[in-house]
This record gives sequence, C-alpha cells and structure tokens, in this order.
Amino acid sequence: MSIGKISRRGFLQAAGVAGVAAALPRHLFSAEREPILKVIPSSGEKIPVIGMGTARTFDVDIGDKLYPQLGEVQQLFFDHGGALIDSSPMYGNAEAVVGSLLQATENKDALFAATKVWAYGRESGKEQMSESMERMGVTVIDLMQVHNLRDWKVHLPTLRDWKQQGRIRYVGITTSSLRQFEPLAEIMEREPLDFIQLNYNIEVREAEKRLLPLAQDKGIATLINRPYKRGAVFGRVRGHDLPSWAAEFDCESWGQFFLKFLVSHPAVTCPIPATTKPHHMIDNMGAGFGRLPDADTRARMIDFYESL
Repeated sequence: MSIGKISRRGFLQAAGVAGVAAALPRHLFSAEREPILKVIPSSGEKIPVIGMGTARTFDVDIGDKLYPQLGEVQQLFFDHGGALIDSSPMYGNAEAVVGSLLQATENKDALFAATKVWAYGRESGKEQMSESMERMGVTVIDLMQVHNLRDWKVHLPTLRDWKQQGRIRYVGITTSSLRQFEPLAEIMEREPLDFIQLNYNIEVREAEKRLLPLAQDKGIATLINRPYKRGAVFGRVRGHDLPSWAAEFDCESWGQFFLKFLVSHPAVTCPIPATTKPHHMIDNMGAGFGRLPDADTRARMIDFYESL
C-alpha cells in the first residue's frame, strides 16, 4: 500500500515507531536527493523549506513520559535535512525542552534557532530574550521575532540593536490572527524586517491577498504557522485518496500535499508544522524534497480540496 492511498491519521498506525522509517519508500530520503532550499532575501542565506514548530507539542516537563519521544521527533527533523526550529516563551516549557534535547541531538549544527519576545516593556523584553537564549542553550538567536505584534514599537529598536551587536542574526514579527493582518501590513510598509510569520494554509488563504505579495515586494522572508489549520484540513480529506496527479510533484501523502501547496508559493520561505509523533515528522520532512506544484497545479489543488 502506498502512502498516498491512506490518510495521514491512519498512516502506519499498526507499525511501531522504530519501524516507521523502514516502512517509507526507499527513494524518499535517499542520499542522492537534496532538500529544497529557499533564500532569505535580506541576506541571501538559504534554509530548508520545512521547519519545526513547538507550540503545544513541546510544552512538557523534562521528566514527562512524552519527553523521549520528542527527542526522537527532534532528531528525525535534523536527520532529514531540517534546520529552523521555532519557539516562544508563550509556549510554556517548549524552549527549555528544545534546549535540553539539543544536548543529545546529532546533526544539531544545522540548527537555525527562532524564538520570540512576548512581553511589555523594553527591560522586560531584554530579560525575556536573554532567558530564551539560556533555555534554548544558544549564545546567538538566529531569528528573534516580536510575538503577535506585542509592544512592537518598543521591541523592534532593541532587536535591531541586538542584531548590530551580533546577539541575534535576523529580526521579525509574527501573528497568528487574521485580525492583525492589516496592522502587520502597515508595519511591513514602514519598518525594515528580515522575517514575518503568519497563519496560512490551503483553507485559510487571506495571506495571499496582501501580506504575501507585500513580503515578496519588500524582500521579507516568511514563516508559516498553522499550516494544517491545527489539523482541521486532515478532517476534510479523511476517507479520500490522494489524487493520482499528486505524483507529478513528488507528493506521497496528504501532509505533503498541504505543505507543498504552501512551499510552492513564491513568497513562502518555510512552514513550521508541529508534531509529537515521529512518523508525522518523517512525513512532514518529505515535503521538503522533490518537485513542487506550479501555479496551475496549485489552483487544481485548491479546487480538488474544496470539492471534498
């Protein structure tokens, strides 16, 4: 049975975690395949197109029974070409869990550490960012973002100062709310930014109207949160086979279908799906290899999804 013939939720449910990688098609992560990279416009640096989110998933105690499984998830992320891990002080213990797991993670030199400042006031923001570095176990944060626009007029000058000092490499701002799209667009129009982060998926496509074109015009990289609409997109396709034409862009599962739809947008740099399940991580990373749909195929994907 091919992966394309079963839903993500049902993918290898009968297999143990240790057997998941062996059950995948052999060509999916062969040594000859190179991960898809996209350019950060402000620097020219390239990063892999599939990142890892930590909201809700990595907020556990370090002694929790889920902790070893998260270690496997994080290791698989790096094993299959991942780099960018996104977190936030808002996500409970997520930063600390990422940092703790990194101590035993192989291939971690590829890490592109992204987190956020989520505080009111300049000094509180500085203190929180320093704590984030300590919790994640890094001396430099690759990307520091103002979380959900909170006190952004205060924090952006600090972020730029820290970037000049070499304490952070890139400056960004985030939202996961459609209500904040307009104020975010206004910030993008007048403030120099390296990244924005926003919610976008095959079902919720408001970002296509203004924010993504504006990011492309301004040379701003984009991280995509809620790429699966918190799992809701899988509910719509449950019981339906992946269309046969998905093979034309090397897509072998519904998860890859949704991620490749995002990655193929010219203004999208890196979706950041979050998971606690090793087999879902392997599946996610598969979207970062092979061909991508073109504009006509993207329209066909939308039509097919909306017909279900």
